[in-house]
Amino acid sequence: PTVVMVEVADLKKTRRTLFPELEAYDTGFLKVSDVHTIYYEQCGNPKGKPVIFVHGGPGGGSDPKTRRFWDPEAYRIIQFDQRGCGKSTPHASIEENTTWHLVADMEKIREHLGVDKWQGFGGSWGS
Repeated sequence: PTVVMVEVADLKKTRRTLFPELEAYDTGFLKVSDVHTIYYEQCGNPKGKPVIFVHGGPGGGSDPKTRRFWDPEAYRIIQFDQRGCGKSTPHASIEENTTWHLVADMEKIREHLGVDKWQGFGGSWGS
């Protein structure tokens, strides 16, 4: 077995708070089907490591607080409102709204934003 020794001083350097508030540098709407248009936003470093955040729900939405999970100097933070949620339209629609649609929508966002690969992160239902 491998044993890792950590100095107490090193533990105190660990970030235990969110990063500072930040605004999106890009927002938009992407038509993903004849029925649905989804809202997306980007913040942080446009040249940083891409990460997509998948919110909880169903019925939730993106939240400015979740932008703060990553270092904005190192990450290109992408959030979106799933079908029927948040700023996406039509609101509260369950038509054409399955897990497979969600996966396809994330792929459409990835392609639309020109991202080759990204880190995925979610909370609650989004995980």
